Amino acid sequence: MSDDQSDKGESELTQAELAHSIIASLLDHTRVVSDLIALMAQALDQDTTKALTLTPQWQAYLESRRQMETTRAEVEKFVATMKAEPKQ
Repeated sequence: MSDDQSDKGESELTQAELAHSIIASLLDHTRVVSDLIALMAQALDQDTTKALTLTPQWQAYLESRRQMETTRAEVEKFVATMKAEPKQ
């Protein structure tokens, strides 16, 4: 393999690692925000909490959380695929 091909392979891996790092940071941030929302919800009285959970915004939040769990699994699959690809 020539140096150019080696550099290209390393560059692609570096880009994949960078993409993974960015996505992982975004997923981690989302988890932290979700934890904060849960903590804040615990501080509310029961009537306020019930009213909050009946809003479309709360339902959208819950759906977004479910989607982020799927996204996390997809990112891990992507990383595994990128690491397993043979270098040319």
